[in-house]
Amino acid sequence: MSGLTTSSTAPATTSSDAARGMLLGLAGVVMFALSIPMTRLAGGSTVAPQLDPAFVAFGRAAVAGLLSIAWLLATGARRPRGDEWRLLAFTASGVVFGWPLLLGFAVRHVDAVHASVVSGVLPLATAVIAAGVLRQRPSAGFWACALAGLALVVGFAAWRGAGGLEMADGLLLGAVVCASAGYVSGARLSGGMTAEQVICWVLVISLPVTLPLAVLARPTAPVAASAWVGFAYVSLFSMWIGFFAWYRGLALGGTLRVSQVQVLQPFLSMLFAVPLLGEQLDAMTVVFAVAVLAVVWWGKRQPIH
Repeated sequence: MSGLTTSSTAPATTSSDAARGMLLGLAGVVMFALSIPMTRLAGGSTVAPQLDPAFVAFGRAAVAGLLSIAWLLATGARRPRGDEWRLLAFTASGVVFGWPLLLGFAVRHVDAVHASVVSGVLPLATAVIAAGVLRQRPSAGFWACALAGLALVVGFAAWRGAGGLEMADGLLLGAVVCASAGYVSGARLSGGMTAEQVICWVLVISLPVTLPLAVLARPTAPVAASAWVGFAYVSLFSMWIGFFAWYRGLALGGTLRVSQVQVLQPFLSMLFAVPLLGEQLDAMTVVFAVAVLAVVWWGKRQPIH
């Protein structure tokens, strides 16, 4: 899962900070790129199921939430105030519940390469939702890119599906919408607290739901050790450490500069899926992925007033 690209922090003032920021941003993107294949590794497939997708989704948030309590106490972070509670809850609905749960069920039915291409439109979806929430007016070029991106992923999903579009594709698009909405809501909180505090408080306020649901969905039969490796990864890195690296990179290197490395994420996810899961890359999948990347890259450069 990728992080917000709308940080309120100031751009870097030195070349050293810019270089460190770019390296941290790249580290964050690499960690997020592993999320899809690691989620597939944790949950398995319909043929060889492993951990329940509900356990993966709620369990990873519960683990990260417990770590967040320790971090908030250690740093003396202030408590949220007023309307911040509502925005935190809405952010949680997207990035803690919607995205992980829908993604987890989707990758039970489609491979990680497939999911990586479809989720590649996440940056454009975030920009569309942000424009609506902030009452901005995207240019015609931006809307053309957004529609082209949607058409590409729908076309790709229909081509890859045995009989056209599958239920998993709907789950993936729903996951993209949930994550985008959560990113925009989280960005609105960054004016009053640091981005690290935002993700930690989002996870902490979710604990009364995620912790008991994780316990209820816990495995009752043995699963492969590799599934636990996938679960540990998405708990520690996808849900927690990745956000710290990403946000710190944006702060040091500048949002506009560092956020451009996000376009690498779908390709990295696809590449990681090959050695981790034994998946195959075919030429047409690469063509679709390049086309989605190009549309997202160009769309991020279109004016929004």
